[in-house]
Amino acid sequence: MNHNHPFRRLGALAFIAVAALSFTAGCSGDDEAPAGNAAAAAAGGPEPKTIDGAKIAAQTVFDRFSGGDFAGAWEMYTAKGKQAISKDDYVKLNTACSRKGLAIQLTSARMEGTDRAVVIAKQLVAAQSYTMVYEGTAWKLEPAKEGLALYRLGAAKAIAAQKKAGTCANA
Repeated sequence: MNHNHPFRRLGALAFIAVAALSFTAGCSGDDEAPAGNAAAAAAGGPEPKTIDGAKIAAQTVFDRFSGGDFAGAWEMYTAKGKQAISKDDYVKLNTACSRKGLAIQLTSARMEGTDRAVVIAKQLVAAQSYTMVYEGTAWKLEPAKEGLALYRLGAAKAIAAQKKAGTCANA
């Protein structure tokens, strides 16, 4: 009997790969990682009112948006943003017109006073500035004036406007 049968070799390689992955995952501690917003939110406490807190919150919004979690992104809008468009309309608009799966990467940030931060984010080759506002106990994304105007149209009219302007990615 041949002990080097292809299925046995494949099984042994798979076992070694799983063992190696388990070992590296178990040994890759992030003990030095800052607690950040996730720990504050989990503990029910306020997010840090710092540039790092604003950056973490901004990247979370960008990750939710680019990952297609539009409802989760809407949850991180300022009260003013939420008043301009309902969660359902925001999800409909972005499901219809937004590019999903393209990562949005925070490139820089600065504080503007004690409760506002301006962050710069890049998607592909385009960079744009966004404003984060500290509301209550958390950093929230404040939509730009143009976004607020679009949102006030409601989903159906906003989708039509984006299609007409050629800015609806899925048209």
